[in-house]
Amino acid sequence: MRSNRRTFLQSSIAAGAAASASRALSASADPVKRAATGVSGGGSSRPLNPPTQHAREVALDLLKPTAAELERGLELHAQSLVFDAYGFAPRAAVDGDALAELVKQRCSYIEYKDAREDMSMTRCVTDPAEQAEFLDAWRASGVTCIFQNAGEEGQGVMMLLKRLSRFTYMTDMMKELCSKAATPDDVVAAKEAGRHCLYLTGNGVPLTEQWESVEGELRYLRVFFELGIRMMHLTYNRRNMIGDGCAETANGGLSDFGRTVIAEMNRVGVIADCAHSGWQTSLEAAQASTKPMVASHSTCGGIYPHIRSKPDEIIKAIADTGGYIGICCIPRFLRGKGDINAFLDHIDYVVKKFGADHVAIGTDVAYSSQNVAEENRKVVAAPRQRTRFGALWPADDYKTTPSATQSLAWTNWPLFTVGLVQRGHSDEVIQKIIGGNVMRVARAAMGE
Repeated sequence: MRSNRRTFLQSSIAAGAAASASRALSASADPVKRAATGVSGGGSSRPLNPPTQHAREVALDLLKPTAAELERGLELHAQSLVFDAYGFAPRAAVDGDALAELVKQRCSYIEYKDAREDMSMTRCVTDPAEQAEFLDAWRASGVTCIFQNAGEEGQGVMMLLKRLSRFTYMTDMMKELCSKAATPDDVVAAKEAGRHCLYLTGNGVPLTEQWESVEGELRYLRVFFELGIRMMHLTYNRRNMIGDGCAETANGGLSDFGRTVIAEMNRVGVIADCAHSGWQTSLEAAQASTKPMVASHSTCGGIYPHIRSKPDEIIKAIADTGGYIGICCIPRFLRGKGDINAFLDHIDYVVKKFGADHVAIGTDVAYSSQNVAEENRKVVAAPRQRTRFGALWPADDYKTTPSATQSLAWTNWPLFTVGLVQRGHSDEVIQKIIGGNVMRVARAAMGE
């Protein structure tokens, strides 16, 4: 099995190199056609699959760039180190037959959930069709590295280990194509080699939850750093022992224990992330941190004050640490029309009010395999679930349109750069926004 996998990976690399050489000879000189079909500057891409191409066309129709803007944006994107400040590697379709068999055996919901999660995160290793989808999405995006969510919403050590194991396995088995970056220099090396990589973040601070001593609670923070985690959520939506989550109505601040957590994160080299924290907790966390901290995937409350946004006072406090706010691709949080233009409005807002050093793009969205619907149809009666404890989301009446969502597809990353060109930003500023600021903060966290 291992020999077969290695042969498959090597043949994939060889085929990709041959296809790239062929595309370099046949790439269109028309930048509009290149953007719509996926043939990027220098001929480094190939025609997109139908869903990705449709999303590209939707975004182009909204942006309406000139040929010169498109040409400059596509070339700049291809040349730059592009770092998604918070996101997800392309997701595979599940094995519907295997899941159907689990349901037939009357599996519990936890078994079913774990199986689905494992398949979506790791089938790109063993299934040729899913690996092709995985690589096509990376290529279309032009992204060098993703700050990959490799945790789950909470503090339990065993729970946080589970997703970390998925991405450790995937990058161990596919290091020729997508490696795990342990340092910022690894990200640079991946860009220079024309590869992709993941920089890992957890959705919580790992705690023993025994509460015998502060030191006892924090001892796994360094363990997870040694396992590759480089950023951690202080909270998810609910309150924990560190502070209040963004959905708590009380809006309490950082706890005394939370201040110790941030001090330990600063010491160990883990970036503190307040993306899902309440406003007062976010503000006090920034005031407590001695290293740059971030809201990795958020929006500007000055444009629309959603619970997942950050008001100006908090963005300034984050900027004062040397950190950044990552603007996400969630229409509901962006508001307005919730499309690529609304997304660019939030980036412009931060640049104008707080400076280009303090904004990044943390998409919080993923590409999903074209095979998802077909495989899901094979599972006719999945076990029922209760609402997750962490899923504390207030109801609202916002209606997300398909065009808004499609314009912000993860594979439309090259058009995010084109949009920044249209907004009049210099190449230097754009390169900070699409990757440079994340790299700077990553280096500062490691003491570089």
